[in-house]
Amino acid sequence: MRQHLAAVALLVSDYDEAIAYYTNKLGFELLEDTDLSATQPGKRWVRVRPRGATETSFLLARASSPVQLAAVGNQSGGRVFLFLSTDDFARDFTQMTKAGVKWVRSPSRETYGTVAVFEDLYGNHWDLIGPPEPPSP
Repeated sequence: MRQHLAAVALLVSDYDEAIAYYTNKLGFELLEDTDLSATQPGKRWVRVRPRGATETSFLLARASSPVQLAAVGNQSGGRVFLFLSTDDFARDFTQMTKAGVKWVRSPSRETYGTVAVFEDLYGNHWDLIGPPEPPSP
């Protein structure tokens, strides 16, 4: 049997501002933006994913109840919620900084790689993680 995560729902306040943030600031690609308002007014099916990713995407899900609205930006209770892995930490850190991404923890070298924490437009915390340094000879 083969399984994989197809999508992860990410609560957002507004579809268009979320699309703009994830595509313009983080460089994600917009996979789909389908109007579903014929069955549910104002609802859309919006999926984005990091460039180069092949399986998992984010479903940008507009909050539609008071409970969901309260969870926007705090889906993990303030912990780092998502982990964005990159093959080139310096390249992506520089690009994201130029795009105006808000960093909440500066880069540090850890045994598992170089990592920095950023906050998305709603306040969710993400790790940007690059590959570990090669071992010293």
